[in-house]
Amino acid sequence: MKVLIVEDEPKLAGFVKKGLEEQAWEVDVAYDGQMGSSLALSNPYDVIILDVNLPKVNGFQLATLLRNENIRTPILMLTALGTLGDKLAGFDAGADDYLVKPFEFQELIVRLRALQKRSSESGSVSNLLKIADLELDLNERVARRDGNRIELTAKEFGLLEYFMRNRGRVVSRVDIAEKVWDIHFDTGTNTIDVYVNFLRKKIDRDFPQKLIHTVVGMGYIMKDS
Repeated sequence: MKVLIVEDEPKLAGFVKKGLEEQAWEVDVAYDGQMGSSLALSNPYDVIILDVNLPKVNGFQLATLLRNENIRTPILMLTALGTLGDKLAGFDAGADDYLVKPFEFQELIVRLRALQKRSSESGSVSNLLKIADLELDLNERVARRDGNRIELTAKEFGLLEYFMRNRGRVVSRVDIAEKVWDIHFDTGTNTIDVYVNFLRKKIDRDFPQKLIHTVVGMGYIMKDS
C-alpha cells in the first residue's frame, strides 16, 4: 500500500511513517497543504492521511480541492480537532474517516486497511443502487434521478447510500449518526434532521414521487410507494 501523510509536526509524521514502513507500506510525507496537494495530484496513493491545521492550505481545504479534482483516494483525517462540528466539516470536505489525536497506532492501521479494502472492492465491482428513478453509482460517486445528475457533498452521498441500502426499513437518528458519521448521537442537536432536509431538497423537491419519508418519533425511511 502506498500512503501519503500530510502532517506539519515532523516528530508525529516521522513516527507514523516509520510505523507504516514497518508494515511494508510505501510512505510519502508532506509538511504543508500545498506540498500535499502537489503530491496527491501527481502520484497515485491508496490512502491519504490528512491533518487539519496545516500551513498554506488547511486539511479541510485540501480535501475539498482533491475531491473537486476528481481524486477519489480514501482520506483519513488525523487531527486534534475532535468536536462534532469538526467531524462534520471533515466529512463534508470529502474525508472517508476521522481519527482524533492522541490515537492508538494499531487503530490507525486497522482503519487504513479498511479504507484500502473498501476502495479496492468498489473499484473492481460495478456498484449501482436503484430505487424508483433514482440511481446511485458507488464507483463514480454520482447520483442521478430521472437521468439528471444531482450534485451531493461527501456526507450527503454517504447519507443517501445508507438510506438506499436500507430501503423499506425505518432508520433512527442514532443509526444514521453511528453508521454514516461514525459518532455517538447527541440528542440535543438537530444535525441529522438538517442533513436529511438538505438531501431531500436535492433528491425529492423537484419530483412528484417522494422517496425519503419521516416516521414520527422513530426516524426516516426510504421507499418508493
